[in-house]
Amino acid sequence: MNLFHFSIQARISLYSLSRARSYFGFALFICFLGVKADVRANDHYEIVTNPNVSETALTVNSLRSIFSMSLKTWPDGTKIRVFVLSDEDKLHKAVSKEKLNVFPYQLRSTWDRLVFSGTGQAPVRVNSIEEMLDKVANTPGAIGYLWRANINENVNVLQIK
Repeated sequence: MNLFHFSIQARISLYSLSRARSYFGFALFICFLGVKADVRANDHYEIVTNPNVSETALTVNSLRSIFSMSLKTWPDGTKIRVFVLSDEDKLHKAVSKEKLNVFPYQLRSTWDRLVFSGTGQAPVRVNSIEEMLDKVANTPGAIGYLWRANINENVNVLQIK
């Protein structure tokens, strides 16, 4: 092997190394963006109830029971009315995955099973954030979710433990 071959191999090796570093740096950057986006998304919405609901905090298990339609009344006996957005809505996906720890299709499957078996009802689907705010604010025992920017004094924010 002469000096010419050695110099070509060294250049190729240095080029490969710098390219690998670039790919690694880019992948690390993407990972950091993903982590920051998850934290930010979780902070921008809340679970809300009608002002007449006396509960101020719920456990994740209770919240999951409410949205799976198996918990049907509040502790004071008021019927729980659940309002949700469409399965494709960004807010619905975020709430399902981050607060309820299930995928939207799993919720839909649970609701469909209740409806088709005749043992329960699906939640009421609303078409917009504005409609969600209106329904939760004006329906006794209502629960739903809203972006923080849309929350006003007509609904109560639930603390999730």
